[in-house]
Amino acid sequence: MHLHILGICGTFMGSLALLAREAGFSVSGSDAGVYPPMSTQLAEAGIALHDGYSAANLEPRPDLVVIGNALSRGNPEVEAVLDAGLPYVSGPQWLAERVLPGRRVIAVAGTHGKTTTASLVAWLLESAGLRPGFLIGGVPRNFGVSARLGGSDAPFVVEADEYDTAFFDKRSKFVHYRPEIAVLGNLEFDHADIFDDLAAIERQFHHLVRTVPGKGRLLVADGEPALDRVLAMGAWTPVERFGSEPSSPWRLELERDDASRFRVIHQTAEVDEDAVVDWPLTGAYNARNALAALAAAHACGVDLARGAAAVSRFETPRRRQEVRGEVAGIQVIDDFAHHPTAIEATLEGLRAATARGRLLAVIEPRSNTMRQGTLRSRLAASVAAADAAWWYQPEGLDWSLAPVVEASPIPTRLEADLDALVAALVAEARPLDRIVVMSNGGFGGIHAKLLAALEAAHG
Repeated sequence: MHLHILGICGTFMGSLALLAREAGFSVSGSDAGVYPPMSTQLAEAGIALHDGYSAANLEPRPDLVVIGNALSRGNPEVEAVLDAGLPYVSGPQWLAERVLPGRRVIAVAGTHGKTTTASLVAWLLESAGLRPGFLIGGVPRNFGVSARLGGSDAPFVVEADEYDTAFFDKRSKFVHYRPEIAVLGNLEFDHADIFDDLAAIERQFHHLVRTVPGKGRLLVADGEPALDRVLAMGAWTPVERFGSEPSSPWRLELERDDASRFRVIHQTAEVDEDAVVDWPLTGAYNARNALAALAAAHACGVDLARGAAAVSRFETPRRRQEVRGEVAGIQVIDDFAHHPTAIEATLEGLRAATARGRLLAVIEPRSNTMRQGTLRSRLAASVAAADAAWWYQPEGLDWSLAPVVEASPIPTRLEADLDALVAALVAEARPLDRIVVMSNGGFGGIHAKLLAALEAAHG
């Protein structure tokens, strides 16, 4: 069967393509400006890629077209699919119908931390010998791929996104997955391009809650008012809380300020156990992600001590506090943070782990929410934990970042030219500094350009 995927280089759709290829489908796909890292994974899997959208890409005629949520009416290939009467489906629906039936699905949802938490859950299950399948919106370095089928009867971990499904299905993606275990890590306003307010997102999260069976489990973060409101709408599944509140059966106690060492406590009427995690990640938010993953793995039969040991061997997914290189003692770090809360948490975690040298923040606000300008009032304060910051004004951002720079609590500069930004960073950086680059896009290849420029200046 020939499957053709529109938007194939997106993290979700590209991962879907890998699953389809592994399952024996003939797979091809199109995207606007075929780009890595997904294009590299797809090429290595022998998947034919078309650069750009065209009716010609539909020859030979596919048996089924899977249309990504970035595609809309007016796209030439979408129009050709409709005019030709080709059968088509959304990515989440295809996954739900072709991969997930008969599997124990663990869905990881939340505004922040989904990729790291889902990667952790998959790794804990793998370390316990359960051979899980997974589809994750990033590349877990413990596996080297963003998706795999795993054992036919093994659990399947899916990063459960609240973004809409397709131009013809405006429900959130995660309502398709029907998980037995759902992790709700946090919830705040995001995706301003499709949601009017936080209440609209809360309703979608409740739609997810409605799909979890009574024999399943809801693992819900404590201290999250929006999640409390979701559960108040009704829950028909046992709820286990995780976090730091004394009443939560899964609790976290930091043993280092940077959260690189922490104790996990699991207490119920039947169980009283604890374990210590010592790992390379920093930030209380990452420790909380690990706590959620340990609770999810425990629900699948992985004991806490074994899980904690596996967490200590966890490697961050690509683009999550990923060290891209070091030149003359200057470290360049790549992070996916693109929301004020994520920017703040990332910088606070790195600040706590930076004993010497300075922390320099470089941010490209390019997400759809940032383009809407909805959260612009929170951006200036989000960089407070850094020693200095640079904001990059990308094309397509219709409002100026100048007021953000003016309101910044730390020394901050604004650049609209990538080469000028790299030059400014090289002029400023000195040994022991850590430069963390934050964006949910490629940022014009700034990481490689910055490392090359540092090498030229200091090598």
